[in-house]
Amino acid sequence: MHPMVKPALRRGWRDLNTVQFGMSPAHALTLGPVDTATGSFLELLNGTRGLPLLREEAHRMDLPEGHVDLLVRRLSRAGLLDDARGGGAAAAELRAKQEVMDRLAPDLAALSVVAREPDGAIERLAARRGMRVRVRGAGRVGAVLAALLSGAGVGEVEVLDGGCVEPWDVAPGGLPAEAVGERRDAAARRAVRRAAPGRPERRTAGTPSGADEAGHALVVIAPRDDVAVHAPDPAVAAPLIASGTPHLYAGIVEATGVVGPLVLPGQTGCAECLHHGRTDRDETWPRLVAQWRSGRQRRVRPCDLALATTVAGLAAAHALAFLDGETPSSTGARWEVSAPALNWHGRPVWPHPDCPCGAARKSVVEDTSKEGGARATMAEQRPSSAPRRQAEATRPAGTWRAHV
Repeated sequence: MHPMVKPALRRGWRDLNTVQFGMSPAHALTLGPVDTATGSFLELLNGTRGLPLLREEAHRMDLPEGHVDLLVRRLSRAGLLDDARGGGAAAAELRAKQEVMDRLAPDLAALSVVAREPDGAIERLAARRGMRVRVRGAGRVGAVLAALLSGAGVGEVEVLDGGCVEPWDVAPGGLPAEAVGERRDAAARRAVRRAAPGRPERRTAGTPSGADEAGHALVVIAPRDDVAVHAPDPAVAAPLIASGTPHLYAGIVEATGVVGPLVLPGQTGCAECLHHGRTDRDETWPRLVAQWRSGRQRRVRPCDLALATTVAGLAAAHALAFLDGETPSSTGARWEVSAPALNWHGRPVWPHPDCPCGAARKSVVEDTSKEGGARATMAEQRPSSAPRRQAEATRPAGTWRAHV
């Protein structure tokens, strides 16, 4: 191990004996009391030295025997250390691609803030390169979203859509103006390749593609049709439910942006659960949906550029969090933001007992096993005022405690 105090977290001394790592309340940690020698030794944890050399340096600084190992262990448990050479073979291969690493350096730094393990950030970044994601839809939301995923290091991002690029499909970071008149999916794939760190291989005719979703870590459904955003058709996602493929919805309906739900088949509420839940609350819902779907389709639909870009960015962030092994707040819920107030609201999508996806049956089993425990909802997934991290409370004299 080559320990390195996470450089992404800014360091500041609250007083002569207390150091704070990080600025934002969600990730900041304070350590104290820190004696002068240990404070100086922290500067040596920069990833250039292994533990044997660090022990020698500590001996020259008259630090107690075993102090380095205790320090490294506690900093690691507090989530403050990176391993400059950790992550295994995939991470080593990624580090060897200097051009790619330069492009992904900000992403790696951001991952180091949320990944507690010393090699967690580089492992997650390396894992992204082996993942396949499909984006259905190449409008102002879908094309930008696909480019963001590619730029963030996802190894293979496919885009499916029909028709040709229209002037109103053009968006910064998505389809360029010179693509007007070209096939929409082909233009979106070029945008994905341009955004990718390094030079990914072009898809050949013999490479698996088409409607088969098998092997995809995630499918993002970002339709250009605003009715499909507001009232997702369960039939569209039926193959995804059947194959167990996670999928995330995103799009714009009139002046409202929507991100979610992220559907984990058989575990969380899906598009059909959403439809049944709305029908329970409003018996006219199916009649309205039928009219919207069968009515005359507008050639140009409301899709504010700034709002569409915001939705694409948030959806990409939720998708990446899921790919990195986290559970974003869009899991089983829809986030909606409407102009002009632009306040985000979370709306749960509960599993419905009449839906064949089976998520409701799983929820019943989980609820009974918890003996009446509170169900997790969108409202509960907010920053807590309680301390987020606590290192060992007991300590030998001359070291420190850690608290938020």
